[in-house]
Amino acid sequence: MPRWLTGLRVRLLLAFVLVTVVGAVAAAWASYGSARGSLVSEAQQRTTEDVQRRVGSVAIDLTYPPDQEALDRLRSAVGGPALVTYGRLTSAEGADLGLLTGTLRAAVRERNALVLQRVTPASGPKLLVGTPVVKTTVDGERRPSGIEVYAVRDLMPTQQQIDASAQAAVRTSALALPLAIVLALLAARRVLRPVRELRGTARRFARGDLDVRLRVRGSDELAELSGTFNHMAAELQASVAELRRMETDARRFVADVSHELRTPLTTLTAVAEVLEAEAGQMRRDARDSTLLAVEETRKLTRLVEDLIEVSRFDAGAATLRLEDVDVGGAVEDCLRARGWGERVELDAPEEIGAVLDRRRLDVLVANLVGNALRHGRPPVRVRLRADEREVEVVVVDHGPGLPEGGAERVFARFYKADIARTRSEGSGLGLAIAVENARLHGGDIDAGNEPGAGARFVVRLPRFPEEDP
Repeated sequence: MPRWLTGLRVRLLLAFVLVTVVGAVAAAWASYGSARGSLVSEAQQRTTEDVQRRVGSVAIDLTYPPDQEALDRLRSAVGGPALVTYGRLTSAEGADLGLLTGTLRAAVRERNALVLQRVTPASGPKLLVGTPVVKTTVDGERRPSGIEVYAVRDLMPTQQQIDASAQAAVRTSALALPLAIVLALLAARRVLRPVRELRGTARRFARGDLDVRLRVRGSDELAELSGTFNHMAAELQASVAELRRMETDARRFVADVSHELRTPLTTLTAVAEVLEAEAGQMRRDARDSTLLAVEETRKLTRLVEDLIEVSRFDAGAATLRLEDVDVGGAVEDCLRARGWGERVELDAPEEIGAVLDRRRLDVLVANLVGNALRHGRPPVRVRLRADEREVEVVVVDHGPGLPEGGAERVFARFYKADIARTRSEGSGLGLAIAVENARLHGGDIDAGNEPGAGARFVVRLPRFPEEDP
């Protein structure tokens, strides 16, 4: 289902229109029902009074028992389709007398009172009227005379009035629909305006505009929601500002400490190299301690260098020095300089030209290959591929691979797949520095596992920098 069909605006519009139309229809049909009942009752009363008046005007002059002439005169006075009976005497004239049922005639005799019945033949609705003629004796007592009068009256004019009322009800309901839509649009616009403002403000807030706030109007639930949002935004802004300050202080502290350690570590490294050169002339226990100190000094130096590099990325001070590079040759030089030429298999075309920062490419490849050699198993392979747009460097080892969920966290700083391994040869920053160098070029690194092998890292770098139009 399209999203717009389930939106709040559409639902409000449909609900308002539905309620309005249902109300209008209910009111119109209630009015129609009331009018229909009134018209039928009025028609019945008018017809009854007319028949009784006509019968009364003749019955007062009748002699009893009546003869055929008297019945004919009474039937003529009633007018229209009518039937007058007295015992076996009958006077009848007009169509539709066949509608007079035995049930109606029996009811007149049993009740000795006027009886009405509505029927609806093919010719249209009719009203059947049956009434006995009552005579008054000399002592004033009213008794049945035995004469029965039946009349058939057409209700078609009344039915036409009822149909006209029904059509008016339908028109009223139809006219209510566009009015309901207009009112619904106005109401939805008024109700949804604060919601749209809240949505727009929330989007700006999510994009980093922490100073944005809503205008609070009125005192209803939407105004309360706006006030709650403003309070939340203010609290979040304060929290974010505090976190940013703490992060900035932490980064500054790391950068300052790293730079302060750099000079004494340079001295320690020089001393360590001298001691390493003299270690062969020392006693065994002194030699082991000296070599351990030298190794730890080198590790500390690499950690400080990595921290300084990370601080440059955090400060936005890292820049590229682009030059024409033979990628295959640069990777081969990287492996040879670190003594990895015999331990790593390189699969590269004869020449892949690109415009990159050679030093950062060297650091990137060295960190990925060094990670594969430390945490994987041989053989470690490096494959180079390129097309017109990008260069791809794939590093694969044959170790245990990345653990489940490790591909998402492997580039985090100081991440260790084995939480029990508190120390390793690396600083824990190599992969984080590698991915930062790739992104500085406008590329990225994907981590995963190679089917039938171990961990796989795929570096994608733009082959040539994009020129500004």
